[in-house]
Amino acid sequence: MVIRERESLSICEAGEIVGTIKETDKTEEIKKFVKRFCKITPAKAKKIREEIEKLELLKLKPQDIAKIIDILPEDAIELNKIFTEITLDADETNKILETIKNNK
Repeated sequence: MVIRERESLSICEAGEIVGTIKETDKTEEIKKFVKRFCKITPAKAKKIREEIEKLELLKLKPQDIAKIIDILPEDAIELNKIFTEITLDADETNKILETIKNNK
């Protein structure tokens, strides 16, 4: 396997990619993992990513967005547990939570 590109993906988005590669014992394990932990469809995950990116919050990194999609926090406390290096203000937090709520 050759790494062509590095991109932060949620578990659901990564699971979609795993479905396109050659079947091995490892891919079967990965598919089971994805199925166990993925809360939404890959299409919904992409939609949430696009909506959060449209918010243009400069503090958010791609890996932060991937974690938001994986966890799908329902309140500010859950959302703030994701971040260790930054602090979101109330407006930013509300925008992210509203985006998640509208796209679940």
